[in-house]
Amino acid sequence: QGIPRLEIPAAPTRSSAAMSTNIYDAHFKEGHKVKTVKDVEADKFIAAFAQHLKRQGRFEIPKWADVVKTSRAKELPPCNPDWLYVRTASMVRKVYIRGGSGVGAFRKVYGGQQRRGTC
Repeated sequence: QGIPRLEIPAAPTRSSAAMSTNIYDAHFKEGHKVKTVKDVEADKFIAAFAQHLKRQGRFEIPKWADVVKTSRAKELPPCNPDWLYVRTASMVRKVYIRGGSGVGAFRKVYGGQQRRGTC
């Protein structure tokens, strides 16, 4: 009742990049005025900005990115082949919203607790 939901139409011929951009554009054609990053929902901004970074081509994903883990506590690498763009977009958003974040803050946000075999 209180929060309107965005319905995503199923389009098997479209790529996920086009779909995320179309959802982003459709959301702001409804008359919303965007002034800052804080006015956009986090998941929509991160998806759209990750696609923007990928289209820019300013940095490439390293060859080892498909086998590297993102944390000591993880067992497998990320499933998304563009995980580096998504992580970068997420970090850009964090820096914009909360400036002055250091390595320790990102470690706390993106890290996890490793289980060392004890209960």
